[in-house]
Amino acid sequence: MTLSSQPAAARPIAIWLSAVAALVVLMVVVGGITRLTESGLSMVRWEPVTGAVPPLTEEAWRAEFADYQASPEYRYKNAGMSLSEYKNIYFWEWAHRLLGRIIGLAFALPLLWFWVRGQIPPGYKPRLVALLALGGLQGVIGWWMVTSGLADVPDVSHIRLAVHLNLAFFIIAALIWTASDLLRGRAPLTALASVALLGLFVQTILGAFVAGMDAGYAYAEWPTMGGHFFPAYPEWIEPAWRNLVDNPVIVQFIHRWWAFVAAALLVWLGVTAMKRGSRRTPIALKLLIVTQIGLGVMTLLSGVELWIAATHQGVAALIVWCAAACAHRIGEPAIGERT
Repeated sequence: MTLSSQPAAARPIAIWLSAVAALVVLMVVVGGITRLTESGLSMVRWEPVTGAVPPLTEEAWRAEFADYQASPEYRYKNAGMSLSEYKNIYFWEWAHRLLGRIIGLAFALPLLWFWVRGQIPPGYKPRLVALLALGGLQGVIGWWMVTSGLADVPDVSHIRLAVHLNLAFFIIAALIWTASDLLRGRAPLTALASVALLGLFVQTILGAFVAGMDAGYAYAEWPTMGGHFFPAYPEWIEPAWRNLVDNPVIVQFIHRWWAFVAAALLVWLGVTAMKRGSRRTPIALKLLIVTQIGLGVMTLLSGVELWIAATHQGVAALIVWCAAACAHRIGEPAIGERT
């Protein structure tokens, strides 16, 4: 199907999906700030509807703070925290959850509008409903992640964090892929695209592990770790496979160097997309890759400075966006082959 044969509603729907993807990118950045400010456990209840409104009176703030004071994080990490300090960490978690609600409405309401007006092209309704369901699932997984830090040990599971973050990345990719289908016709996922996206997926999983275990603090230097290419005393754990998941030093090491494998695969993807006629997105992808590697190094050398690390996470989301667009482009039939 050619661009000109697409229904009149295709372009507005594609623009809407891209706008929602941009909101999810913002959500990823706010989520990174929430984690870096250690604000994620400040709200100890999940109230999908009433939780949208923060405490509005001093009495309500004291009640909210009292609930937090009963949590493991306050008892073991923040004992003695003032109400004013609590309000600061509460803000970021509340903003993160509020943005999630806004994204849900930004998807659901236009979907209903397009649906009622009969503007959704044939075959796309199930996919759009699935995307809406994924957004709801993301909220559930977010709370599942938070509950891991409300038990005896006040630390969010890095594995649950990886699931939460990478589902956000998948949603971005799915939104962009669907928008591309609407604008340029449906395309299969090619072998090259699969390999490149898999390499990126491994890197984002490793990045989530680094974030969740605070592994970025293990060695604040680059390219060496403790003066060596490979750290001299990694403190191995048993069984051996757990070092790939639960050992902060090993995970940081792999994340450092797998970045270049993922970068090479993504550059290959971008070059191939340029050969298929795309230009701006592959160029953006290459610039983002260089920026991301620089931000990764800066994050280490700065001792995980908040705004550098948050930008690093945001750029990862933009790389996912561009990679999905390039992967779609190389799966499209040549212009003369389109029907």
